[in-house]
Amino acid sequence: MITVDSQIFTQIEALSAAEKLLIVDWILNNLDQPDPEIDKLWLIEAEKRLDAYEKGRIKAVDLETVLQKYRK
Repeated sequence: MITVDSQIFTQIEALSAAEKLLIVDWILNNLDQPDPEIDKLWLIEAEKRLDAYEKGRIKAVDLETVLQKYRK
């Protein structure tokens, strides 16, 4: 486990809410990095689904139907 100097937390606690949000935004942006391997896998999956749809093996479902399923 990584240990973080408690001074960092003390310094963060002293910041304004807006400054804390900037730190959170920075952290999230640095965590959310594209992964070319995952992007490649999703492209393959999307192409398979499109091909199946075009060949009539699967049907499209409208958004409202999907949302109703998860609202229950």
